[in-house]
This record gives sequence, structure tokens and C-alpha cells, in this order.
Amino acid sequence: MTTMTTTLTTDPAVPASRVPDPAAVPGRAGELLASLGERGVLCDLYDAVGASVYHDLAGTGTHEVRELLGLVRRVPGPVLDLAAGSGRLTLPLLALGREVTALELSPYMLELLAERLAEAPPALRERCVPVRADMSDFALGRRFGVIVLGTTTISLLDAEGRVGLYRAVREHLAPGGRFLLSTVDMNTADAGPDEAEMEIATDSGRAYRLFEHWTPESGSRTVTLFPAVIGEDGPVEVCTTTIGVLPAALLEAELAAAGFSVLSRHPLPAVGERHHDVLLETEVTR
Repeated sequence: MTTMTTTLTTDPAVPASRVPDPAAVPGRAGELLASLGERGVLCDLYDAVGASVYHDLAGTGTHEVRELLGLVRRVPGPVLDLAAGSGRLTLPLLALGREVTALELSPYMLELLAERLAEAPPALRERCVPVRADMSDFALGRRFGVIVLGTTTISLLDAEGRVGLYRAVREHLAPGGRFLLSTVDMNTADAGPDEAEMEIATDSGRAYRLFEHWTPESGSRTVTLFPAVIGEDGPVEVCTTTIGVLPAALLEAELAAAGFSVLSRHPLPAVGERHHDVLLETEVTR
């Protein structure tokens, strides 16, 4: 048996509940991590190391961005981009000519966004208001024509967090406004193996080996990323996160209970065999 003494990032900006535990990395990803021994540096996907990896991966898919922008164009007013990250949606929304408030909890993601805004034209940069806050509990003192939560990020919240999100969105959505959000609708009837593995090449030229471990009874999936090529020596940064499995039917039921009505559903291209993403267009009805 391999003894694992993997190094952990101990970043004070990452909540203790999100500091990854090497023993919690399941399946083949856990075995590969254990084989690295002290070379393995385990990071959260949203800490100082993971933020750049997340930013790199976020640019690999654009279909959701196009669908979302098409819906935003129909509704006037400023936009609130929740869990904005490094600006995957923020910058395209600004390019529409909108005023955008980019709300993000991770300071590292906000740093990446600031770097991208610094390179943008002044007219675009001046319409962006970055805010560090929790998407499940925020108070901005204003309302927005559109509030967006993309990249299936709602799956990061537990049930209590989602209740807080719905409450905050209601308080910030202008009359007639739209709440646009996406979720991963896992095919639980034909899920296939517990673990999927794929290699992802990004526009930056970097490549990653991604493991996703999920079983129906777990209620969550663990995603772990390694460099596609691991050298023979030196540290190896490994990023991991555990996120919920939130089927569209459950999300729609929660939204209805919170006073939202689903106006339209937009299926997005599948990611692997089990992922069936859907973008929901909703409004407040009561």
C-alpha cells in the first residue's frame, strides 16, 4: 500500500470547509494522487492555484455563453453576474453594452478578472463593478434587469445556500426581470460507470487529465484535475472540488417554491456521456 503524504495548500482565503482532504479524493484520481506521495500538492479549484486552472478550463466551451447572451438581449437594464469568476460571462455581457456588476467570493478569481479588465477598452472597463460577496447572501441596494448564474455553479450550494440565493435574487431583480441559470442534469437512469476520465486541451496550450467520480446515492460528484503530462520529479499541482448533483427537475421545483416561474429551457451540448446541461430562463411570479 502506498503511504500518502500529499502537501496541502493552506490558504486563509479558502474557507476551512473547502480545504481539500486527500483521503476524500475517490477512485482512480485518489490512487494517482497517492502514487505521487510528497510531490502531490492538493489544491481547491477556487484557491490561488486552482483559480488559474478554472480560468483556463472556462474558455473551452462557448455554447452556454451564446445562448445566455441571446436571452439577455431581450431584457433591458443592468446585469448582475453571480459567481462571476474571472469573467467568462462578464466580459461578453459588457460587450453587449450593458452595465455589469460582477459578484464573486474568491479573491483570486477577482484578481484574474481585474487583470482582464485592465486589458479591455476603457469604455467597457468603466461599465463593470466588481464586488466580493457570497452569491447565497448578498445585499447590493439596487435592482437589475437580468441576473445570471452560469457554468452550473448553483451546484456548489447546498440546500440552505440555494434558499439564500433565491431570496437574494428576488430582492435584486427588477419588475419584469429575468433570472438565468444553468444546471447539470445527470442521466441517473443510465449513468454508466462510477468514474469518468477525459483529457482536456485548452486554448492556452495546457492540457489536463480530468477525473469525475459520481454515484447516484452520493448526491455529489468529485472532480479532480491533474496535468496531462506528469514529469519524473518536482511538485505536481492537483486541483479538486466536490459539487452537488442538482437535476433540472429538482431545481425547477425549488424555484417554483421560491416564487419563480420557468419561462423557457435551453438544452446545452452534453459534456461526456452523463452530463445534460440545461439553461433556464425564469422570472418572479409571486
